[in-house]
Amino acid sequence: MGNLQEKIYSKSPHFIQNWIVSMYNVLAYKKRYSGKYKQFLKLYEKNRSLSLEELQNIQKQRFREFVSYAINNSSYYKETLGSIEGAEDLDNIRKLPIINKETLRSNYSGFYTIEKGEGIISKTGGTTGKSLEVLYTHDDVQERFAILDNFRGGFGYKLGKKTAWFSGKNLLSDKDIKKSRFWKTDHIYKVRYYSTFHIHGKYLQYYLENLIKFKPEYMVGFPSTMYEIAKYGLAKNIDFPANTIKAIFPTAETITSDIRDVLESFFKTNLYNQYASSEGAPFIVECENKKLHLELQSGVFEVLDENDNPSNKGRLVVTSFNTHGTPLIRYDIGDQIELEDGVCVCGNNNPLVKEVLGRISDYIYSEEIGKINLGNISNSLKGVKGIVKFQIQQDTLNRLLVVIEKDDEDYTKKDEEVFLRNLRDRVGSEISIDLHYVDEIPVEKSGKFRLIKNNIKDLIPN
Repeated sequence: MGNLQEKIYSKSPHFIQNWIVSMYNVLAYKKRYSGKYKQFLKLYEKNRSLSLEELQNIQKQRFREFVSYAINNSSYYKETLGSIEGAEDLDNIRKLPIINKETLRSNYSGFYTIEKGEGIISKTGGTTGKSLEVLYTHDDVQERFAILDNFRGGFGYKLGKKTAWFSGKNLLSDKDIKKSRFWKTDHIYKVRYYSTFHIHGKYLQYYLENLIKFKPEYMVGFPSTMYEIAKYGLAKNIDFPANTIKAIFPTAETITSDIRDVLESFFKTNLYNQYASSEGAPFIVECENKKLHLELQSGVFEVLDENDNPSNKGRLVVTSFNTHGTPLIRYDIGDQIELEDGVCVCGNNNPLVKEVLGRISDYIYSEEIGKINLGNISNSLKGVKGIVKFQIQQDTLNRLLVVIEKDDEDYTKKDEEVFLRNLRDRVGSEISIDLHYVDEIPVEKSGKFRLIKNNIKDLIPN
């Protein structure tokens, strides 16, 4: 929304705000689902059962066309790739330079292949640094939504199915908070948007009561928010109605085994993960067998070690075929994944991913132990009651600040001891751990919650 629209929205009553949300979506969906959207969707549906060789041939052809387009339309790529012989050949990809977020920020105008007015701007949340601003063509956006809808459609989802959505839209007014109303509803498309900015122990009851009353068929959005609601429900022995939710589709955050177990057990359904990014990473999607697959038609995935050599586990460098407005070629996205050998029996012959390990910065560093990733840290809550959420901040090599939001009714000295012991098992005995109790741990401006804030990446040896 623009400033004027936001001003009108903020001063409107609840039912008018719902109507404005619906009208905003009508306009947004018109852009997403017009043009070549249906053509892209049919293509991905048709190609679901292609062989690995057929998928690789499509990938090679698309790489050739995409790199050629970038050289011809982007001044940055004309300068950096134009003189490389065979740059359009996927077999030569390692001849091409790797770029990163700072490269993008420093050369926006050089990367863009179209004027801003011709495309669609996407801004990243900037939870790990400054925000990024990338430009998509309309075809890019339509293809990306076609890929997403092809994935979700495999589990019965389509636009218009009743959906609970947890994203970074800050839509509430002070009056909403006073009335314990933490959502807005698009009645045309049957989507209820739940705020991710008010996930506090004193409000969780209202979220859960409304979810049970609303009876969504699908849940989409930030898993950290859904996780807090599910944990609250389990702690209060609330029985969520069975056969309500058909699937959970998390976005934007790393899924740990604990998050998956809690969401699936409380909401009595299956979670199906997918990976992409606001700046345009190609897609990784999960099948009905809970196996993650690279989507080779959407881009090239390189998994590299610290010396930029191909590896089974390491940092992810991507080339994304649906980023024509701001071409991403060998883009170090700041995440890491681990590949898996074998073929899935689901019929999708794309290569397998064992695990999306998340942001490279989402770890704690102990000089005694080394890097401890987000998944291990999140498991520190095993056997602990009463911790609503916690966040670890690391500003020096020898000290961790652990900020804790607790439930005074359940949290005891014994729980603190178990939690500290679990942390010690993971970070070692030498690093200092300071516990700091607060009423509320705020989410980021994007609405996401960060479990780890590592502010010493420059001090950590590779």
